Amino acid sequence: MKLSDKKKEKISEQILAYLYGVNPRPTFTSHIAEEIVRDDEMVKQLLQNMKKKGLVLEIKKNPKGKDYSKRSRWTLSEQAYKIYKDKQQ
Repeated sequence: MKLSDKKKEKISEQILAYLYGVNPRPTFTSHIAEEIVRDDEMVKQLLQNMKKKGLVLEIKKNPKGKDYSKRSRWTLSEQAYKIYKDKQQ
């Protein structure tokens, strides 16, 4: 099933809103997908696109500094957080 660009944009907005709500705590892709009730792979693809745009940051290491082999955590970029915070006020 192919989603329109408009629907992808709306889902991306849901992801950003969720990340803003849990900021500054980074969140795993699977937790984001569960929260917005979407498929993990689709959420991962959307997060990768947002990463290219500079909206989110991908964290590939655990808090102890060890690399994740297959997982990633995500958080809002500083720039996206400031923009989102200004829009909320």
